[in-house]
Amino acid sequence: MKLGILKEPNYEQRVSLLDEGVLEAIKLKAEVLVEKGAGLSSFVSDEQYETAGAKVVSRAEIFEQSDIILQINAPTDEDLNSLKQGKIIMSMLSPMGNTTLINSLKDKQITSFSMDFIPRSTRAQAMDVLSSMASVAGYKAVLRAAYELPHFFPMYITAAGSIKPSKVLILGAGVAGLQSIATSRRLGAMVEAFDVRSAAKEEVMSLGAKFVEVAGATEDKAAGGYAVEQTEEFKQKQAQVIADHASKADVIICTAQIPGRKAPVLITKETVERMKPGSVIIDLAASTGGNCAYTINNSVEIVNGVKIIGESNFPGIAMSIDASKMYGKNTLNFLKLIVGKEGELNLNFEDDIVKGTCITHQGEIINERVKSSL
Repeated sequence: MKLGILKEPNYEQRVSLLDEGVLEAIKLKAEVLVEKGAGLSSFVSDEQYETAGAKVVSRAEIFEQSDIILQINAPTDEDLNSLKQGKIIMSMLSPMGNTTLINSLKDKQITSFSMDFIPRSTRAQAMDVLSSMASVAGYKAVLRAAYELPHFFPMYITAAGSIKPSKVLILGAGVAGLQSIATSRRLGAMVEAFDVRSAAKEEVMSLGAKFVEVAGATEDKAAGGYAVEQTEEFKQKQAQVIADHASKADVIICTAQIPGRKAPVLITKETVERMKPGSVIIDLAASTGGNCAYTINNSVEIVNGVKIIGESNFPGIAMSIDASKMYGKNTLNFLKLIVGKEGELNLNFEDDIVKGTCITHQGEIINERVKSSL
């Protein structure tokens, strides 16, 4: 079996497999091909890949020779033209909102695995790309906020007087939110966190933050640990509670998202207008509309002195080495499910992780969630 590692677009600093990952792939009896320059943004040279046992080739050769093609970002139209029938691609396809791409993969009879569709289960944790990348995003979001904020995070007692600790509000206590809490606490801030899931309360409090609770939230055990759409009555109560806490916050980190849906607006325009000038909002949900009404993805907006930073791709623009290492390890753990002991391809659709992650196969959309959404 031949495994191909593509170079990512210019805006992306990660690579799907580092040189250390190549060593692990070879143990799976795979021959590894790497596109020339694929690892440069992650500080891995072509020579390092060759030393690890990979063969450095052109992009065209990757598409021609590889059985399984690894890439973080979804394939472009040009890449789709290069993909031949029967090839396997593993990438973050965002299939729920990428209808044209998924239909193209189906029509070309490409077998596709979407790494952002790994089922949320105990067994799949070692393959959970979303959790790995969310951890990076939560960490970097707080550091960006600390850089932008015109205050210290921790309390200081100085000869010039006392400095109060900054107040940080985290919206959404998933992996990114919990990492944001932990990082903010390490920097000495006072932290509050909101989440509609009651199960998040214990985790939030264990990290030393105060849990902001709004009674009456709708929860669904079938949602796999994700938040679900709420009633209008709850949304009104939620908006008032969040507005009250936001008006006192120096920093707000927004992480709340609903799979396959537009991000819920938790910080309204009226709430922003109540916030203190100099406050900072980091919106990690920017790519799906944002949790703040003023958020624009990949942009910085300033409203009444409040800085609103829409950035949903911290993993792709920061910490490229560790982000790539984590992504690669998740990918290798998944590959072990579809590669046999002798390096042969073994697609076992009786395995719930394999079946849940596969989007298209043999000219069909086989993932039920994606099929029903299309």
